[in-house]
Amino acid sequence: MQILMLSSTFPYPPTRGGTQVRTFNLLKYLSQNHAITLLTQRHDSVTDAEVEGLREWAKELVIFPLPVKSTSGGGFFGKLQRFSAFLQQGTPPNVLHQYSDEMQKWIDRAVPVGKFEVITCEHSVNEIYVRQQWRQHIRTVANIHSSVYATCKQQLETGTSENRLRDQLNLPLLRQYEQRYCSKFDRLVVTTEEDRQQIQALNPDVQLTVIPNGVDFSLFPMRSYDPGGHRLIFIGAMDNKPNIDAVHFFSLQAFPAIQKRYPDATLELVGARPMPEVVELGRHPGITVTGRVPSMVEYLHKATICVVPMRTGYGIKNKTLEAMAAGVPVVGSDRGLEGLAVDGKEPLRALRANEPVEYIDAISQLFEDAALREQLSRNARALIENEYTWERAGTRYEQVLCSDIMSG
Repeated sequence: MQILMLSSTFPYPPTRGGTQVRTFNLLKYLSQNHAITLLTQRHDSVTDAEVEGLREWAKELVIFPLPVKSTSGGGFFGKLQRFSAFLQQGTPPNVLHQYSDEMQKWIDRAVPVGKFEVITCEHSVNEIYVRQQWRQHIRTVANIHSSVYATCKQQLETGTSENRLRDQLNLPLLRQYEQRYCSKFDRLVVTTEEDRQQIQALNPDVQLTVIPNGVDFSLFPMRSYDPGGHRLIFIGAMDNKPNIDAVHFFSLQAFPAIQKRYPDATLELVGARPMPEVVELGRHPGITVTGRVPSMVEYLHKATICVVPMRTGYGIKNKTLEAMAAGVPVVGSDRGLEGLAVDGKEPLRALRANEPVEYIDAISQLFEDAALREQLSRNARALIENEYTWERAGTRYEQVLCSDIMSG
């Protein structure tokens, strides 16, 4: 099969973030049996060595520079301009910001002449490059991860919106946008059943498949021993808004009470590109902000517990899968544990917490009970090995992309 994959984010190395990890590992799997042409954009931080590393996994790698956009500024008039453009064009500012005319022209030349049998958008922002009429003669797939409308709605409902007025104005526009772009595609792929229900509610006729993320076990091996102690860890990109909200909430509302019970307790916030509000948390006693580290799993293996206190953002969380694969007991929120069978009638694989008092109780329970930590560690690793591998995800993605075409 000749497959065209579109990814505005550069998906290498596969440690940059959730979107990049998913894109790279699906590319890696598909490249075993198919000819992949990958179109992507190169950010300033991408090195020549990383370009060559990515080139190994694609038959053809086409790289475009980031588009140079006119700066309308961050003040009131700049915001008004962006909202007006959204209102008139129906496309969110973050999608337009990454849009490349050069990339569009390349795609417009290649697709109509029948060079490809399948075109995939790796994340919803890439939908902008796909024309409505193409689905008549080529399989079009959007691997959208989760609903942008539902995420905005959730932030308004939970009081975690950064700009309530802006999001209230954007919400109906995001609903219309999501309905419109989803209708362009033959197939949609999401990461959890909750994602599927949200998208299906807006687009009842679309064909949807749930394909969770996986874990590369060579990068996240099971730890060989329980270090004990009172060491907490959070992992994730520290310029990601849901992550920033999560660490801010946990560090200020839950961790101080944990320190009162366990004066030697520490919290490591491990991840690249920490924003100023995250760096500021490092000034609090017991909290360390590491920035980018050479090996995430080394920090995980030293931790007693991994906390995933997400309050916003739908979709399955790589950070949760990776901690479970590494054998680190997890205490997570409903959002942090989304899509995972971890409690209830299933074998216990993680502890759930949403409010500060629930985190305090769950963490204290694990600090005091080595047998419970071992139970969670063992059960969680088994779950990942059985259900959340990239080979499993790749097989299911290949079926979505190619099944009808190959049989025909």
